[in-house]
Amino acid sequence: MLEQLSRAQSEPASHVARSKALLSVADGETYTAAARAAGRRSGDAVSQLVSRFNSEGLAAIEPRHGGGPPIVYGVGERKQILAEFERPPDREKNGTATWSLTTLQQALREAPDGLPEVSTHTVWCVLHDAGWTWQKDRTWCNTGTVTRKRKGVAVEVTDPEAEAKKN
Repeated sequence: MLEQLSRAQSEPASHVARSKALLSVADGETYTAAARAAGRRSGDAVSQLVSRFNSEGLAAIEPRHGGGPPIVYGVGERKQILAEFERPPDREKNGTATWSLTTLQQALREAPDGLPEVSTHTVWCVLHDAGWTWQKDRTWCNTGTVTRKRKGVAVEVTDPEAEAKKN
């Protein structure tokens, strides 16, 4: 598998370089030589990659969180944001008929089991990752799903290749 990744034209360059470095080390090269063979400079980075590969396997090829503040909201919080989003807003309580980022943020912050410091950017990222986009007509649209009329009846059609097209 590493051999295929090291020659792949359609894979991300980071995957190809990491595969080449791992193969060079497996062939007996030093970490510095393996780094140079992969087009990198640091033998220490190759050393860390090899130890990650030994413990994680092929998952070590994937890049991790690459800087910036640490990710605060995990899977549970993301599910909570999506659950709140899927609930229709109450006109009296939320003051709106459709969710905007700000009204959804306020609802999440005010909920008893809510997220008191969630930002609109975090809410947007979670919704975007789940396939939702904000439209010009001020509504949310699920990417890959569309309503079509079939014999006079509205039918929701889902594109089976929507995930592949996103990536």
